[in-house]
Amino acid sequence: MAMKKLINQPEALVSELLEGFAIAHEKKVRMEGSNLVVRAHPKATDKVALVTLGGSGHEPALSGFVGEGMLDISVPGEIFAAPGPPRVLEALRKANRDAGTLFVVLNHAGDVLSANLAMDMAKTEGLKVESVLTHEDISGGPRNEPEERRGLVGCLPVIKVAGAAAEMGKSLEECKAIAERMESNMATLALAVSGATHPSTGGVIAEIPDDIMVVGMGQHGEAGGGTQSLKSADETTDIMLTALIDDLTLKSGDNVLVLINGVGSTTLMELYIVLRRVKQGLAEKNITLARSLVGQYLTVQEMGGFQLCIARMDEELLALWDAPCDSPALTVK
Repeated sequence: MAMKKLINQPEALVSELLEGFAIAHEKKVRMEGSNLVVRAHPKATDKVALVTLGGSGHEPALSGFVGEGMLDISVPGEIFAAPGPPRVLEALRKANRDAGTLFVVLNHAGDVLSANLAMDMAKTEGLKVESVLTHEDISGGPRNEPEERRGLVGCLPVIKVAGAAAEMGKSLEECKAIAERMESNMATLALAVSGATHPSTGGVIAEIPDDIMVVGMGQHGEAGGGTQSLKSADETTDIMLTALIDDLTLKSGDNVLVLINGVGSTTLMELYIVLRRVKQGLAEKNITLARSLVGQYLTVQEMGGFQLCIARMDEELLALWDAPCDSPALTVK
């Protein structure tokens, strides 16, 4: 697979993309310090701040989730690489306030290592910080072994509801409890039908034959739950939906949020066809599709496929999901 990307020098890739990102969304975000993405209009300091970190190359995630009702600061790393602890600590210092900071971390080895080191340093300095780890990828292992599960697009619902809670003035303990409740009620499964290339090196992330699909492939081409022959949209959706319903032990009468995240090259046409089948499959089990979101939110360059995330919702989580927000990647009015 040959790489074809419109870039300049690889070593300048991240700084240039962040510069362009800030120009495109200048009313919502700005760059500060060592390439930290912060809200253009800061939240009042008597409200809890939200911070996250993660590698670049997954646009619009994660910096696209910075804005009113969402994140206060994102710490972008190099392509597919976690930022170092000093830059993360810089963000935690900048976010510091009496109300405290909620630090949202996706379960990937580099992210967790950097986050833990920065958290230790922040607490040594007396900063008021609590963290929540997202690990909803069911292909990593059983539900009772969450440390083996990767964090995928489920970070978006967690950030959305926790951000709404913070905007409403809820305490750090309340925001963390809401984030953890959202996280524990989610499950995601990813599908890959074609691979991608690393924009800095040109290296192939994953190669998938034309007649093959991989159920459970990770964010960076990590091994998934199974390689099988390419199937129709409905057949593929049924395989994924059954696994997610079983993992969450959903039952008749449950209300769910469905998030379908295109990972790069899969079209909205295909994603809408998948959502159609998801609603049919849920209805067959008397499970209500209470809310849905379809689009490109956490991508893997030109990879083909999607992530299907399902979350069991209660009345409070639904209200927080519906609350206003204004970020580059998601706006609710």
